[in-house]
Amino acid sequence: MSEQGSPPARPTIRDVAREAGVSVTTVSHALNGKGTASEATRQRVLAVADRLAYRAHPMARGLRQGRTGVLGLDMRPLDAIGSYLPEGVDYFMRFAGAAAVTALDHGLGLMLVPDLTRSDIPQYAHGVDGYVVGDPVRNDPVLTRLLDAAIPVVTVGRDPGRPKFTDWVGPDDAYETERVLELLRSRGAENIALLAGTDDNAWNVDSEKAYRSWARRGGMPTRVLHIPEAAGEDGGRDAARRLLRGKQPRPDAIYCQTGRHAAGVLAEARRLGVSVPHDLLIAAGSDAQQTRLAVPGITALDLGPEDSGRAAVELLIARLAGDTTPGPIILPTELRIRASTGDA
Repeated sequence: MSEQGSPPARPTIRDVAREAGVSVTTVSHALNGKGTASEATRQRVLAVADRLAYRAHPMARGLRQGRTGVLGLDMRPLDAIGSYLPEGVDYFMRFAGAAAVTALDHGLGLMLVPDLTRSDIPQYAHGVDGYVVGDPVRNDPVLTRLLDAAIPVVTVGRDPGRPKFTDWVGPDDAYETERVLELLRSRGAENIALLAGTDDNAWNVDSEKAYRSWARRGGMPTRVLHIPEAAGEDGGRDAARRLLRGKQPRPDAIYCQTGRHAAGVLAEARRLGVSVPHDLLIAAGSDAQQTRLAVPGITALDLGPEDSGRAAVELLIARLAGDTTPGPIILPTELRIRASTGDA
């Protein structure tokens, strides 16, 4: 027991690899009787595993019988929101649909799974051939579990706490943020506020960093409000009240990370008599039904969920086939310019 009375940390496959001086793959092969490692190496790995009292994770044991023909998908933002069908957000459905079709094109199935660290996850979720994890948070525990179990995994967006993990696909969030900010500036904005989410993922982290850097270079003021993604339109309305009725100078543009926040900002601005786009420009970092159907329509980045879904599954399949071409794979986005930022 530790000093705090909690049980000691369970040894992982990475601990065995480090102690034995071999790769995680070599440990996995030695424990499963596979691979081309020498008998001496295999015996050394087995001895270290025995000394550390290492026991393979159930997920790793599930793969010992060979390929299942099924891939897993865990969308971490949905785990955080607590809903797997957020109102008005079609990004995840579009992503999952494209990922599933791509898997089927390769003769594979795709299984959607909630937070893999939950105790009630069915055992069959532990035996898939590999996982796609959407938007991991910093040092994501789901990604940790998969990596410790030597399960092939690809992420959509990088893990901010794992700079050496490059098996990910997605846009360049810093570059895309600056695209939106440059648009707002070209439409006359001089005081742009940022509504960032609270999930500690690369999308939020890199976008906020880019916003602050861009404003500093341009000699512009900065103001950032962190609004939980789960707050949806209500969170956007609350942020708009704070920004538009507060004591600080009112921003002439608001850049919202999510489409739901942006729709809430627009609704509250109209209630307060603030004209969009004449008095206030609004843009979103993720296109959604709310941004497309709003009046006026809200300018937004279309993150290309279909392209991301296809690219993530293709990369995972390549890794399963032994392809070690270095990642990441950077994907473009489309900036959908609508009336909320002036003439579309």
